[in-house]
Parts: sequence; structure tokens; C-alpha cells
Amino acid sequence: MPARDAEAFPRAVLDVLGAAADRPVFEHGTRVVTGTAMLDLVSRIATGLRANGLGPGDGVALLQGVDPEAFATILAAHTVGARVVGVRPGLTDAQVEHLLSLDIKLVVRDTDDLAEHPAEPLRCAGRPGDIARLIHTSGSTSAPKACAQTYASMTNAWTARPDAWPPAIRELASRLDRYLVFGSLSSQVMFEYAILTLTAGGTVVVADNPGAIAQHRATARVITVPGLAKLVAGQRRSPADLSTLRALLVSGSPLTTERHREALEVLGPVLFHGYGQTETGMISMATPADPPGTVGRPPVDVEVRDGELFVRTPGQASGYWANPEESAEVFVDGWIRTRDLGRFDADGYLHLTGRARDVVIVNANLHHIGPIEHVIAEHPDVAEAYVVAAPDDDTGEAVHAFVVPKGDRVPELEELRQLVTERLGAACAPVHVTAIAEPPVAPSGKPDKRQLAKLVNTA
Repeated sequence: MPARDAEAFPRAVLDVLGAAADRPVFEHGTRVVTGTAMLDLVSRIATGLRANGLGPGDGVALLQGVDPEAFATILAAHTVGARVVGVRPGLTDAQVEHLLSLDIKLVVRDTDDLAEHPAEPLRCAGRPGDIARLIHTSGSTSAPKACAQTYASMTNAWTARPDAWPPAIRELASRLDRYLVFGSLSSQVMFEYAILTLTAGGTVVVADNPGAIAQHRATARVITVPGLAKLVAGQRRSPADLSTLRALLVSGSPLTTERHREALEVLGPVLFHGYGQTETGMISMATPADPPGTVGRPPVDVEVRDGELFVRTPGQASGYWANPEESAEVFVDGWIRTRDLGRFDADGYLHLTGRARDVVIVNANLHHIGPIEHVIAEHPDVAEAYVVAAPDDDTGEAVHAFVVPKGDRVPELEELRQLVTERLGAACAPVHVTAIAEPPVAPSGKPDKRQLAKLVNTA
């Protein structure tokens, strides 16, 4: 058995829970869970997982909600050294079926039976080179890409280690007294900010309605850029009581300088604008004191090459699970190719200037355009299909489809929406469709997506 100090993730998190003792760490409605109770729950579930034959290197899929048991199950699965696959809500049946086929030994939907086992001393069995978790970048294909993160990488991450916190995270941690969780704990952002909250001495609060900040006396929550725009507009029209709010964790897509500045003016100094990817974890974060329109300065242990951004972070993934071709394109000599464009200003602040990848980001979830085009092109009346990301007030971006008809008939928008929704999910369904005789062509001879994007507002 390895020495306690040498144990892998989640040893640091378990130590945080042990130190919390009788302090509330999770709140779900009227239920309050202390550090001691959470540690006991993790121990009993870990015993149950081992009793079901789960051990180091084995795959486990978690289909759970957002509650203390779901959080405890994630920690318990890592404690036994398993490869954890979280299945988030909103995936199609085919996508869920694919996830459950990824060499999965055990599927956990609830913890009733697991939690009936006796608590035993917690020994973290993760081996450094084993894959600790698979985090899926999107649900945009029938076979979503899974970022594979090793136990060594998760152990090296700074979330549960205050001595390694970058300055921006240290500032954020001081505001995480009551952090709202909602949606899915399989979300990398939601889960890791929860760990940061516990490490900072705060309480994780389950919210059915993440907008009920006053009801939950919340001090922090994650919010997408479209969600932030709605909140700002709502505060201008009819201000709600946000007196407890100290940190809005803006995630998913870049903020324009104008929206960033407006949000600070309306909401006060509460914006923390993070930049990162599933492959990398956090790359940088702007605090309320940083210039609007930037994503802050990367920490000293994060390396960034500007232009088309290549990065190295302590907790980065090692590749895409069972996908060597795409791994070779993105994971290059220890660096990760973000396919984002950016530059540093004279003061060292990072500015995001665009994307070098063909994607659409809907409600902060990234969806690759290629699979959407393939599905639309399968319609019997479509000869060719081209998709671009169009700005959308509700979702940040949405799918705009351009089609070259096979004959005189142009398929109706609703037909294409139904086709794409059935195959890839509603987020990938087009909100507009435009018929064209042929696509514009770039000097390279390839279809010119930039020219198509310019047609969106005139289509």
C-alpha cells in the first residue's frame, strides 16, 4: 500500500473533507451534509464499488443527478482507482449507448445498494498512469470525443491544494462561501469549482433553479455568456436582490469587451471570466479587477504560445480515448493545440481573437460542425450541406445551414431540425436554412465558410 502522502487523487479532497469535520459541506434543500458525513458516505460507496468487483483501471459509468450522493460516488469511484465516465443530461439514446460501451464494467444509476455497505478506511488506489476519467467535449456526434485524464494529472491539478492556487483562484476562493451546483456534476467546471469551494471552507448548495441566488443566499455560481446577458438585462429592467452574490464564474465562450464592461457596471465587481478547455483545464482567469475583454494572465505553471494558442497545464488530458487520429492533431509533443486564436498585450493579459476550428458553441457546449453537415446532407433533397455558427441572443451561437438542393425542392427547416435532432440532439439542429446554388470558393479551392458566415445576416 502506498504511503498516505503518496496516494493519488482524490486523497487531497478526502483530507479536505476530514478537516471539515462537523462543518456543512453540502446543502440540498433542507438536508445538510457535514464533512464527516460526506466522508462516511464516500467510504460506504467505495466499499460497495469494490464489492461489485470495481478496482484500478476498471471503467464505471455514472448516470446520476446533482446531489450529495452523486458527488460522493464520483469521489468513491476515484478512490478505488476506476476510470470514471460521467453521463450528462441531454444526450440522445444513441450517444448514451455509445458511452456505456466504452469498456464499462459497472453502471451506477443510484447509490441505495452501494451505500448499505459498511464504511472502511479510505485507501486511494489510483495508479499514476491509469486513466482517471473521461470527459466528453460535446454531444455533437454519435461517438462523442472523450478527453482522457490520468490519475497523475488529476493529482497535479491545483484545485484541492491551496499552496498551488494561482492569484486569480486565490481571489475567487475567498468568495466561495455558498456555491450553487446545478445541471450535472459530470461537468468538469461544475465539479472542480465544487472541490475548490470545499477546499476554501465553503458549502456546495444544490439548486433546482440556478437563478434563485437570493433564495439560496448564494455567493457564487457558474453562468454562460448568454445567461450573463439575460441577467444584466433583467437587472436593468427590474433589479433582483443579488446582495449575497460575490462571484459569477463566466464560462463557455469569450466575452466581448462591451458585454464584459456592461456586466461589471450593472452587477458590480463579481465577474471571474475563465478560459480553458476540457483538454486543458483552466488556462487563465480574469478577476473583477482585470481589464474588460481579457481572460487575465495565465498562472506561472501554465505555458501559452500565442497566435494559434498552444498550451501546457499541470492537469491536462493525455489524449482522446480510443481516438489516435484526433489525438495526434491536438496533443502535440506535450502541448495541446487549442485551435483558438489569441494574443498577449504589453501587460501580459491574454486576449482571445477568434477560433481556428470549425465548431458551433450552443449554451457553452461545443459541437463540431462536420457531423451536422453530414446528417443534413443525408436528406433526400439535399446535394450538399454547409453549416456556420450564427450569433444567437438566447444560446450564444446557433446552427445556420446552407444547402444546395438536388432539384427544385428546398427542404423545410422543420424537416432538417427533426432529422438532426434525432441523430445529434436539439442543440445541433439548425435555426435557419438557406438555399444556395453553390458555395463560395476560397483561393484554396475549398468552400469558403467565412463568406457563408457573412451571408447569415442577409439570408
